[in-house]
Amino acid sequence: MTKSALTYDDIQLIPKFSDIETRQSINLTTNVSRNYKIRVPIVASCMDTVCESEMAISIMEMGGVGCIHRFMSIEEQTEEVEKVIHFQKNSPESCWDLPVMAAVGATGDYLERAMALTEAGCDIILIDVAHGHHNNVKLALAALKTNLSSKVDVIAGNVATTEAAEDLERWGADGIRVGIGGGSLCTTRIKTGFGVPNVTSIEDCAHVVDVPIMADGGIKSSGDIAKALAVGADCVMVGSLLAGTKESPGAILEKAQGLYKRYRGSASLETKVTHSQAQRNVEGESTIIPFKGGVKFILSGLVDGIRSAFSYTGASDLNQYWTKVEYNVVTNAGLAEAKPHLIQ
Repeated sequence: MTKSALTYDDIQLIPKFSDIETRQSINLTTNVSRNYKIRVPIVASCMDTVCESEMAISIMEMGGVGCIHRFMSIEEQTEEVEKVIHFQKNSPESCWDLPVMAAVGATGDYLERAMALTEAGCDIILIDVAHGHHNNVKLALAALKTNLSSKVDVIAGNVATTEAAEDLERWGADGIRVGIGGGSLCTTRIKTGFGVPNVTSIEDCAHVVDVPIMADGGIKSSGDIAKALAVGADCVMVGSLLAGTKESPGAILEKAQGLYKRYRGSASLETKVTHSQAQRNVEGESTIIPFKGGVKFILSGLVDGIRSAFSYTGASDLNQYWTKVEYNVVTNAGLAEAKPHLIQ
């Protein structure tokens, strides 16, 4: 059976009556996993050019969470987690109840890595693989849920279908990461032909599970975050929006045109070469992007946009937003109209 599928640019949210007096009163608290909450629905992606301890700390100060990537030794990743724990213990009270998150794979040293990370204080382990509806993920979930403390949540993914989401929940996942082939540097849909447009994949998965949904990939703006939340996501994982900032890993590159930083997909050839992985199944690109400065300015803009979105539908929190928000499917003309069309 075939059906139409939608992504962010295919829809626009419909304004509703609002009695919100100030956008700053809107509560953006949400579940990032079964047992852990964050105060803004933003997760920094577990990419090696996006999130290590410096990014995770900055995100935590803003009320979100950073997922520390796995493309390093167990000892190095554990040290990154310990840096976040040390900050949290010496931080303002507002950070004390926020979780610490790190990624593992689904084969190899994933269990040893996860145990070391949780020993260092990690609250959430994310199984970071491209195709989460896989027997390796089923086995990894079983092992992690058996061997880790019951206080540790495990998020699994990535998936894009109702069947996959239902299976991950049944296999024990405390949260599900949704999105295949939509990342800004991902070439999965080109290389393999597989993937589901993001709005449809989020909507389908959110309707069939009771654990939090993390939308991953394809998010270019705070408006896209608002759309992801509208169709059922509890939070979003973002990479390109946070890459190129001072807090993202990597050196600043000086070129004649200005300052830049590297940004690469986790399945790119550059990532595989850098981390001595087999140079096959390449499904990502690498590039340089203009240096953006401090990440808190970026995050503040994203959070302001999300609060504005809630205000447009008269919602003071995420539960109200889900109840009230609706969308229209738009044409290409509607998409063009939605952008600043005077400026060429």
